[in-house]
Amino acid sequence: MPSISAFYGIIIYMYFMDNRQHKMPHIHVKYQGQEVVVSIPDGDVLEGSMPSSKMKLLQAWIEIHKDELMADWELAVSGEHPYKIDPLR
Repeated sequence: MPSISAFYGIIIYMYFMDNRQHKMPHIHVKYQGQEVVVSIPDGDVLEGSMPSSKMKLLQAWIEIHKDELMADWELAVSGEHPYKIDPLR
């Protein structure tokens, strides 16, 4: 489960071969002991929760890096290591 980015205490992970449970491109995000699973195409929460202020930052980051995230998703579901993606600044 490699970390692909981190900013403002938010750590974003993409798991290898992780297309069975949610069946759509998604990321796993941890923030202060909370975990949320968020779809890549639209930033919708699939599971879990985190503070709304951090969720807004995460959704902005997803929108900015959507193409990179989709490319990483293809790598990860194929069992390959995804690339790091620049943090939100």
